[in-house]
Amino acid sequence: MAVSTVLAGARVVLPTGVVENGRVIVDGGRIAGSAPAEAPTLDLTGHWVVPGFVDMHNHGGGGASFTSGTVEEILTGVHTHRVHGTTTVVASFVTGEMDFLSTRAGLLSELAEHGDIAGIHFEGPFIAPCRKGAHDETLLRDPDPADVRKLIDAARGQAKMVTLATELPGGIDSVRLLAEHGVIAAIGHTDATYEQTVEAIDAGATVATHLYNAMPAIGHRAPGPIAALLEDERITVELINDGTHLHPAALELAFHHAGPRRVAFITDAMDAAGFGDGLYALGPLAVEVKEGVARLVEGGSIAGSTLTLDRAFKRAATIDKLPVEDIVQAISANPARLLGVDDRVGSLEPGKDADLVVLDADFDVKGVMRKGTWVVEPHLA
Repeated sequence: MAVSTVLAGARVVLPTGVVENGRVIVDGGRIAGSAPAEAPTLDLTGHWVVPGFVDMHNHGGGGASFTSGTVEEILTGVHTHRVHGTTTVVASFVTGEMDFLSTRAGLLSELAEHGDIAGIHFEGPFIAPCRKGAHDETLLRDPDPADVRKLIDAARGQAKMVTLATELPGGIDSVRLLAEHGVIAAIGHTDATYEQTVEAIDAGATVATHLYNAMPAIGHRAPGPIAALLEDERITVELINDGTHLHPAALELAFHHAGPRRVAFITDAMDAAGFGDGLYALGPLAVEVKEGVARLVEGGSIAGSTLTLDRAFKRAATIDKLPVEDIVQAISANPARLLGVDDRVGSLEPGKDADLVVLDADFDVKGVMRKGTWVVEPHLA
């Protein structure tokens, strides 16, 4: 049930910066400009209050797969990420048969219409075989605009993003198609050259799917896609900040060149996020999770992550030493803007949904609120 309350005494991260000894007023599921009469006050001295996290690239969690799980399982996965601070999540698919993906898109579009998820991301099947990562090569195909259109139509207006290897036949025309329909065209799992990447950006691509991963490394004579993606102001780069996918120097390089307004922290999480080690399936492929790292049983490729965004936040603050306001940009504001939901979420402003996270001084989650209801109620020492 939505509460009316005043959160007081915390360091509050607003779009204008960090406010010491700040206040956030919650009333009727939204952030309010003034406190209702008799609203109780929660003393959060020594804590942070930040916007709820927004994950635009997430395949599951809590033992559940967004690609293949039942509705109940999908909601379990969504809840798993919510208790870790992700109040807005896009459900990502891995490569599958076109008819299967279309059917699943219809199912998940209902969850999006009900507000349980923020939309659908198709990561595959339109990706380069030589950069397939944890995708079934036998199911990959070129990005024919007719096939791309079939998937976004099946999603009934809830398709938010499609990852493409834009250098493949049909890639540029598919980017244009997606841009015309208000769907993010993301460059990823690609073997494109620098010049081919520039062409895709000019056609309307706006996101780099998990920058560095599943694409050629930077070369001094053939700079490849990474240089083109980092240098262009029109591109937001996804980063998986789990300590496995990226060296800290690579993350620093991305922040230095792109700046905090062009970075989106994602999880790329699979079923094991918030669940534990063991054997899992990622689409039709077997995955072993050991010590929190997911790899294909056959070949050993990294297969998504077991990351939750609270861990990405803490790592960014304590290991990468990023300013907290920059982390909030990357983990909340930027993905909300890209998804077109920044009128409701992504920052702590009057009129927006009361989606927020309470962190202690060590950046551990102590409370999570979504639409004015505590998902994790603070129990403060």
